[in-house]
Amino acid sequence: MNYNCEKFIDGYIESFNRTNKSQDEKRGLALPKMEDIRTLEEELMALFFPGLSGSESKSKLISVVTYHMENVTRLLYDSILLAMSYEDKGNTPIRALEDRAIGIVDDLASHFKDIRALLKLDAEAGLKGDPAARSVHEVILSYPSIETLAVHRVAHHLYKLGVPLVPRMMNEVMHRQTGIDIHPGAEIGESFFIDHGTGVVIGETTVIGNNVKIYQGVTLGALSFPKNGCGILLRGAKRHPTIKDNVTIYANATILGDVTIGENTTIGSSAWIKSDIGPNSLVLIPDPEIRIKQRIVKKDQ
Repeated sequence: MNYNCEKFIDGYIESFNRTNKSQDEKRGLALPKMEDIRTLEEELMALFFPGLSGSESKSKLISVVTYHMENVTRLLYDSILLAMSYEDKGNTPIRALEDRAIGIVDDLASHFKDIRALLKLDAEAGLKGDPAARSVHEVILSYPSIETLAVHRVAHHLYKLGVPLVPRMMNEVMHRQTGIDIHPGAEIGESFFIDHGTGVVIGETTVIGNNVKIYQGVTLGALSFPKNGCGILLRGAKRHPTIKDNVTIYANATILGDVTIGENTTIGSSAWIKSDIGPNSLVLIPDPEIRIKQRIVKKDQ
């Protein structure tokens, strides 16, 4: 005998509370697809760094850029329109949403050259900051920091334009792929480098200056979540650190809350910081006590 689940279907469908919605309202039920976001991110890397695979010659640069630009803008338009339609739930005419999606993609595409210039500085910072790196191309091809920043700098621009869902989806794909978790709201300056990267967390209202370097396991997080008089979270309130220029933060350091780390400061490994640190500082925790005992090894008889 085969099990029949049909007796549960009607009741389950009712839990979605969609059966009485108009056709206009139903148009906003579709969400952007994660597989499209993953494809978008691959196309962004090909757009920002054409020729790295060795298959595109300089003479074909314009055709290569045109191809990837078309793919990127199409994927962006489709995903942004779906996200806005889902959030809008049929309150705005579809043509108005389409026009807005076109305007957002146009705005972003006009800044691609600026984002690419920032990514080149990020890659150069990686070369300068890691003695194991042999070339800028090696940094771009091999270091998770660069792909994560390429995606973040695009997602951050969309976030500032008020695009729902898509920026978070973009950064979450990178989080799953690299272990680096950057909220799209975080502001990151020039020449930023994340060495190794696994376990790095950078919160929504974090502000990072120029020439900043952080290592694996660093958390730039919130100490607490501000609430209004009714106990409701105040979304968007500044609750994450501000990292000034020329700061280095070593592995597994944790910096929490709306604190400022002054310029030219070095934060040592595993430090736990909840207050402002002035400029030109060196922050270290005491060396742990290490005890070494000789093991007694019994010889076989």
